[in-house]
Amino acid sequence: MNYDVIIIGGGPSGLTAGIYASRARLKTLLIESVSIPCQAVTTDHIENYPGFPDGVNGFELIEKFKVQAMKFGTEFVSDEVKDIKESKPGWQIVTEDKTYTALSVIIATGASPKRLDVPGEDKFRGRGVSYCGTCDGALFKDKEVVVVGGGDTALEEAIFLTRFAKKVTVIHRRNALRGTKILQERAAANKKIEFIWDSVVSEIVGANKVTGVKIKNVKTNAGTDFSCGGVFIFVGYAPNTDFLKNELSRDESGYVIVDDNCLTSKPGIFACGDCRKKLLKQVVTACGDGAIAAFSCQHYLESKA
Repeated sequence: MNYDVIIIGGGPSGLTAGIYASRARLKTLLIESVSIPCQAVTTDHIENYPGFPDGVNGFELIEKFKVQAMKFGTEFVSDEVKDIKESKPGWQIVTEDKTYTALSVIIATGASPKRLDVPGEDKFRGRGVSYCGTCDGALFKDKEVVVVGGGDTALEEAIFLTRFAKKVTVIHRRNALRGTKILQERAAANKKIEFIWDSVVSEIVGANKVTGVKIKNVKTNAGTDFSCGGVFIFVGYAPNTDFLKNELSRDESGYVIVDDNCLTSKPGIFACGDCRKKLLKQVVTACGDGAIAAFSCQHYLESKA
């Protein structure tokens, strides 16, 4: 085996696992995705992470995590993991470019934004359809945009987009928001933000770029046309676990099922962060998961020595 542990994923949970595993003197490799950035990296302002009373930029926070992991000896490689295969006495991690071996594995692949799966979504992706306000907000300066969703991410991004957009209209399928109360209060107080309740986007329309959306009221089924220059979609997340195939137990949504010690259904494989089934998905809980997963992994390897 080339490594004691291979960590798949370079977000808060994976990097924290790297810090803890390397400090325990486990030979550690972290494989970070080239194509799927962690959610924290695309978050402009994180205000509920302890120790930063004025908030912190997500990219800057993750860079600090990475520097700390490297300081303790975590090795890094950028690649896409395609499969995990059992290989006594450990596991093979198959990527696009290479196969690595380790005595144990920590899965920390996070989750990605869900799609609406409506006509026009694929056609206008990158031409008015976005899943990241922090990434693309500046492209919509002085335009009217739509935000689809009603949770924390939707509200955070709607507030952020008011820095650039002339108006932000939040379309939510219910008549009340699901986001944290303080975010609801900020959004409601922002004069650039308006709300359309009990409604869903049924189609995204345009020619070469987005010019509007079709909206359907979920209570009356009445349809209306709404003009806008951009559509930002925040309707939840799906775990990045398709590469696992049937290797581990997952729930109906694809989240990895683990116990209190982050152990999966296979001895030697642990899972942490937003890819695992859990109640609260935040940077702080991802870090806690990463520490537990690494500590559990250390104990597992010691028991096999």
